[in-house]
Amino acid sequence: MTEPAKRLEAPHRRLQTSPRIVEKIAVVGYKSSARLLAYLPPRFSAAVVGRLNQLGYLVWPSKRRYSNLNFSHVLGLPPNHPDVRRLAMRAYKEYGWFMVETMRLPSLKTEVVQQLVEGDGMDRIVDAFRAHGKSMIVVAGHVGNNEAVAAGVAHRGLPANVVADDSAFPEIFDILRRNRESWGVHVVPWRNLRELFTILRKNQMLALLVDWGYKPDDIPVKLFGAWTTLPAGPATLAAKTGAIIAPMVVRRLPNGHFRIDTDVAFTVDASDSATIQRATQRIADALERTVAAAPEQWYNFKPMWPSTAAETATLERRAAEMLAGRQSAGERGAVPAASPEAVPNEAPAPAAIPSGGA
Repeated sequence: MTEPAKRLEAPHRRLQTSPRIVEKIAVVGYKSSARLLAYLPPRFSAAVVGRLNQLGYLVWPSKRRYSNLNFSHVLGLPPNHPDVRRLAMRAYKEYGWFMVETMRLPSLKTEVVQQLVEGDGMDRIVDAFRAHGKSMIVVAGHVGNNEAVAAGVAHRGLPANVVADDSAFPEIFDILRRNRESWGVHVVPWRNLRELFTILRKNQMLALLVDWGYKPDDIPVKLFGAWTTLPAGPATLAAKTGAIIAPMVVRRLPNGHFRIDTDVAFTVDASDSATIQRATQRIADALERTVAAAPEQWYNFKPMWPSTAAETATLERRAAEMLAGRQSAGERGAVPAASPEAVPNEAPAPAAIPSGGA
């Protein structure tokens, strides 16, 4: 694999495929569950699936350990603190809603799906996209339900593309791909890195999830006050194509609908190590605000932070080395909130665009 491809590789990508029999069982289970959930009351279904997820948390030691470590960072408490365990249990219960919603979406009428999204957050993203006049990279975390949002906003007719993992269960990936493309969302497998550049050079929108888990050789950033890493892809692609980066926030509302909010959109003015680190840190800051506002809706059950002090020290040293790789050229003037900010050599922390209440 070439160095550019390695830098843009999905951090969650698996090196080995699952046994064929495991994939077949997963496919049959997914299809059967989707058919059944189309007829069952969603609240009942979500409650049942949520309880099963919580049972999995209790009996699966590695998942329980990873989840507790992640939520301990979010809350600033020890992993064995009762509040951490309670939050983890809430997250596994909420994940039941995500699973039910995702499997029920194909059975819903288009007008019903469109009504799932509330607020003017998508309007803000569209306005920033059109004002920029070039491509846009929408970055988000595993919060709320990005599937429902994709289905709800695709009717706008925008050139929307999402990147998805195609390396675990190809048949399930194909089912989800067909569902998304029936909504007008084009799916790009991570195996096709060249298409990412093609999409952005055609001035289209590309959605990337950034919280796939800790990977030592990604970009060092601080998240909830502790060093970890996020993928280099968004900042690197933006620097090479001139795309605008727009952090997106998705939250499930009590009525089962979703609200989209946005952070300040910005551009990446160079591809040197210092600028890439600062841009990725801005993405981390937006992700932190997203998770902090609704931590029980953060469906990330893989390790997000390093497990040893030595790894943490290495990340801090790497960040310092990256930032020292370019001299400051002075601060840029502030830009209106409706316009993208550039990430200069000394980028100010972005202020969140007012959401108008959720």
